[in-house]
Amino acid sequence: MEEMKNLNTTLKYKTTSSVWISLNRGNTGRWLWSLADGDLYREGSKYRNWYSGQPKTSPNSGSYIFINSLVKWREAQSYCRVNYTDLVSVRNQTENGWVRTSVHNYDEKYFWIGLFNDSWQWSDQSYSSFRYWASTQPDDTGGSQNCTAVSMTEGDAGGSWFNENCDSELPFVCREDQLVLVNLTLTWKDALRYCREHHVDLVSVHSGEVQSGVMEVAQKASTAHVWLGLRHTCTLSFWFWVSGFSLCYQNWAPGNGTGGEDCGSGERSGAGQPWVSLPETQTLNFICSNY
Repeated sequence: MEEMKNLNTTLKYKTTSSVWISLNRGNTGRWLWSLADGDLYREGSKYRNWYSGQPKTSPNSGSYIFINSLVKWREAQSYCRVNYTDLVSVRNQTENGWVRTSVHNYDEKYFWIGLFNDSWQWSDQSYSSFRYWASTQPDDTGGSQNCTAVSMTEGDAGGSWFNENCDSELPFVCREDQLVLVNLTLTWKDALRYCREHHVDLVSVHSGEVQSGVMEVAQKASTAHVWLGLRHTCTLSFWFWVSGFSLCYQNWAPGNGTGGEDCGSGERSGAGQPWVSLPETQTLNFICSNY
């Protein structure tokens, strides 16, 4: 707090509304302070002074990313699928509010979401009967307005939806799921490599909240268990999360995680649900994290 006061004194006569500090959330997904060389990051002080509502995260283990580029709906869909998860789906009034919040700092008045007219379904194939059409919508003027945009104009401050020609060029909102089930059957080491190349890491289940999310995501797995970022060291005889989280919260199946692991066939790794100890060479689906 003393350093925060000194910083505020330094900025007393600044002419800009914001200045950079060295706190950065890189590939680890954690907020870290930069070292002098600019390439490495450290945890350092745990002190944070976030403004109310910051850092921006979603309570439903997902993130909403506003892309301020003018493109057609199909181009927006492709961009979101390559770089995130998909164009955003809005399944209730709460999520509608989160989407509006993601664009409130921008001047754009209309933006794409994932709803399109094939009996009005969502881009990610999820089901939701929730709609937030403006009172005159959908009107399908000219018979070609098959995509959905949200209006943030003065008269539609609530973020009402309009059907729009899919070739119109608008900014858009992507959704990035924090937990991603990968329906490939890989060894634990290959799963770890995949997650680190395509996401952040194999998931670490460090709380009951994360465990609930993992259980929900794992329902669509094609294998009985899914790899987690849980690893056993035969040399030191203990379990740990590869992300660095401590193993405080636990959800072991009976007879697993006792520490007396059979290392005769190599290292053991953890899978769920609940957690079980398996040989690292077994092939399973796995869950990556974008935290």
